Amino acid sequence: MYKILKAKKLAEKIFLMDVEAPRVARSCQPGEFVIVKMDEKGERIPLTICDYDREKGTVTIVFQIVGASTRRMAGLNEGDAFQDFVGPLGQASEFVKEDPTEVKGRRYLFVAGGVGTAPVYPQVKWMKEHGIAVDVIVGAKNKELLILEDEMREAAGNLYVTTDDGSYGRKGMVTEVIRDLIQNQGIRYDICVAIGPMIMMKFVCLLTKELGLKTIVSMNPIMVDGTGMCGACRLSVGGEVKFACVDGPEFDGHLVNFDEAMKRQQIYRTEEGRAMLKAQEGDTHHGGCGQCG
Repeated sequence: MYKILKAKKLAEKIFLMDVEAPRVARSCQPGEFVIVKMDEKGERIPLTICDYDREKGTVTIVFQIVGASTRRMAGLNEGDAFQDFVGPLGQASEFVKEDPTEVKGRRYLFVAGGVGTAPVYPQVKWMKEHGIAVDVIVGAKNKELLILEDEMREAAGNLYVTTDDGSYGRKGMVTEVIRDLIQNQGIRYDICVAIGPMIMMKFVCLLTKELGLKTIVSMNPIMVDGTGMCGACRLSVGGEVKFACVDGPEFDGHLVNFDEAMKRQQIYRTEEGRAMLKAQEGDTHHGGCGQCG
């Protein structure tokens, strides 16, 4: 069992938990995810790692209520426990595997939208721990849905906050801030990392492609099973079939077919849709595992 040491509501339908999981904490890196399961009959839920403390042996997760299982999770309190807490899974962020000297030679822009702020935070924190100051844009629909602002402000070199309704920070979309920083303020970035709702990542990539700025996105929003067996996170990247949970979750955003992924996500929600996708995609539907029948 994996004990919940902290349970906190960050915003409407958004919750944070610190979970005692020493083996996961020792190994995890920014960009990776875990699968949690409340009990023997519970659904497996993939969640990107928000933070970790190797000394304390804890891993921080942030989740949003989107269905029955996450609603049940929101009812857990400090002292309760998960039956399963599996990870780290997926591929770590590119910069973690690179020579720190090369990473320091680049200028990074991180863009976080909504709950996407959670997986962006450990990346920004990693940068600070390695002496790299980065610019961060955090966007939310309104002030009430803004999360982890203090933590992000502590880790970022410069933090720009924007809300759709103008209730806090700048008014408008994150894309407007990107354009302002690059075109109006003349800042030159080498890499942009954008994580948030699919539609946000799509429009960020359309803009950064126009601006000639390499962009990495995380496709964790489309993961369901987290093992490559359910076929939910199948997507096209540069014309090749990839799976967010085993090949990612991070990919070159300019190569991701967002329209196809979003359309497929809608179809996958129904039993009939899943059957249709399985018939159309054949052996590639489940990532080629050959074990799903």
